Amino acid sequence: MRVVLVDGYTDEPAGLGVPPYLGIYPRYAYGAIKKAKKDARVFYLTIDDLRATFLGEQGIRTRNKTPNFPKVKEILEKADLVVYIGGLHTPGKYLSAVPGSVEEVARFLRDVKATKILGGPAFMGSASMGGVKITSRELQLAESVFDYVVYGDLEAFLFDYLTSPKDADPFRFRNYNELRDYAIIGAEVVKQFPDYPDFVIVEIETQRGCPKAMGIGGCSFCTEPVRYKTVEDRPVEDVVAEVKALYDLGVRHFRVGRQSCIFSYMARPNGRVPVPNPDVIEKLFAGIRSVAPDVKTLHVDNANPAVIANYPEESVRIAKALIKYGTPGNVVAFGLESADPKVAKLNNLNATAEETYEAVKILNEVGAKRGYNGMPWLLPGINIIFGLPGETKKSYEITFQFLKRLLDDGLMVRRINIRQVVVFPGTPLWHMRSKVKTEKHKRLIQHYRHKIRHEIDLPMLKRVVPVGTVLRDVRAEVFDNGLTYGRQIGSYPLIVGIPKEVPLNRFYDVLIVDHGFRSITGIPVPINVNRESPKVLQLIPGIGKKTATRILAKRPFRSREEFFEVVDPGVREVLKDLVEL
Repeated sequence: MRVVLVDGYTDEPAGLGVPPYLGIYPRYAYGAIKKAKKDARVFYLTIDDLRATFLGEQGIRTRNKTPNFPKVKEILEKADLVVYIGGLHTPGKYLSAVPGSVEEVARFLRDVKATKILGGPAFMGSASMGGVKITSRELQLAESVFDYVVYGDLEAFLFDYLTSPKDADPFRFRNYNELRDYAIIGAEVVKQFPDYPDFVIVEIETQRGCPKAMGIGGCSFCTEPVRYKTVEDRPVEDVVAEVKALYDLGVRHFRVGRQSCIFSYMARPNGRVPVPNPDVIEKLFAGIRSVAPDVKTLHVDNANPAVIANYPEESVRIAKALIKYGTPGNVVAFGLESADPKVAKLNNLNATAEETYEAVKILNEVGAKRGYNGMPWLLPGINIIFGLPGETKKSYEITFQFLKRLLDDGLMVRRINIRQVVVFPGTPLWHMRSKVKTEKHKRLIQHYRHKIRHEIDLPMLKRVVPVGTVLRDVRAEVFDNGLTYGRQIGSYPLIVGIPKEVPLNRFYDVLIVDHGFRSITGIPVPINVNRESPKVLQLIPGIGKKTATRILAKRPFRSREEFFEVVDPGVREVLKDLVEL
């Protein structure tokens, strides 16, 4: 039996599967298929493979491995089963991979003769479409192209379909006992991932559902409690076993990100704010480290700031465990959404502005120290959503002033993510959608987005990564318009613009020389002062155009000391260990 998995990439509130991240869905699907049919040949393709095959080379921007395009067509033609995985619920800015849509992949697969299955969170629609029902044009098209649309867990349906087709239920959800084998067996698919082995970061699941939602209901906009009606914590031993399987295959980058709140893993229910369990979280990360001793990235994702603010002692212990067993550059994303208390109450948001402030302060106290890769060990991020019901003109100013308070008080936030609300079927917001005011406040939203980027993001970025910082292991991913763009591998890595072309898919240590609103400019080090271009030399702090001209006139230098005689004393301090001849 020949099965093709087509990864259209997924981006959800509690999970990321856009390269270089390999999400849970392809791995679990692969594992279910192989458990059901040991002799099945499973081919992993991406939406980029299909774009490049059907649209030509311009269909993709970059990749670590170049596909054999004629072979992609042959694989599809000979397939018995084709499974498409996709779903874009929290769209972001992507560097070298762009998620696909059901509508897009339907065009590519329409004429494929194999049985076709649509899975992952795609059935709920796409945020890029503004939120859609199953009866929308996009998914009507899907139902005309795909033989099965899976509304439950894809892996559960695949196993049932391949072992007892008549009993396969597209609405069935699996439990963690069932998942155990799928996760271990499915680890093998990573070998077919384009960024394998050096650049792939694997998303690891620890929990399903939202602990806060079980107490008082979920946030108005969130799809997580729509899909998962209860909270289920994955056993520590199963998580560790999956990490071991991946590590043994050569994976060195992990994000324990597939949960609504890492601080609520194995927490005790307590109404709005569950009681955290630092002992079991330390056990989890100690276990991961025991089977992955030379891990290069071990990060997390979401956390409810109300948990940290209301249980500071337990949360400090958890934060220290994340630092002890994790790696620097870690970011915990806080879902504030709005600092306006009226908006927070109407939309049943996670935390108040004061709770979020306290949580930011606690993480700064524990995690602001700079680590060996140039980034602080553990910082918060802030998620903002514009357009929620109850917003007034005053709401945007309240949120702005909250962010300004963080800045003015000397605190660090690694990332402020501003999204416009998307209304998905089944969420409380679906029933309040007449109150969504994105069009009414369109100009205000644009104004405050611009204001936050200029007055908060830029000075905050300068604080988090000052000029003169050296970021280690920045992967060069894309070359465009005279600049090479790269980033470290991690949970929310900064995009670094390198002002020249360098070979892609290599790691560089980079000296930070300038800041944008959400990205930075860096120069690979060590710097060869006898060969480097004038354009790059003048970007070095303390040099500029005049000194760069003087350097060019004096080249070649026979020693580092000879070079430092030509520049100001401050340049020596910045470049003392970063110059080569």
